[in-house]
Amino acid sequence: MDEVDEVTGRLASVTMRVPFNRVASRTVVDSARSTLAALTVSVGTVGLAAAAARPGLLALVDQHAAAIRDSLDGDRTPLTSAALAGYAEGVRAAALEHGWTPPSGPVDWSSPEWLLTRLLAVCALARALDRD
Repeated sequence: MDEVDEVTGRLASVTMRVPFNRVASRTVVDSARSTLAALTVSVGTVGLAAAAARPGLLALVDQHAAAIRDSLDGDRTPLTSAALAGYAEGVRAAALEHGWTPPSGPVDWSSPEWLLTRLLAVCALARALDRD
């Protein structure tokens, strides 16, 4: 056995002895809830309050929520926190790849950009899940 194989074998032996309960892991549900909570803090709380005061914005959020439900097959399978969080992360990642930058200050909810309205719709759907 050469020296590299010996080191690799020892490393594998050591790592296989790590007790399972010592390995840190987060469940999908915990991760999804964390993602949705962060989104609610950054966009949802203020945006949903603005939508409650602006019927036009509320209608726009409802349209986006319907589109999200369609894309996640929400008419056939129940929406989940994990699905909504994954959707929000995917939309945000795609936007960042195309040069979008998150707002650095308060959002003007009288004419929000498409992406913020979409993320606000995710928050609305997540809030509805919490009520069910």
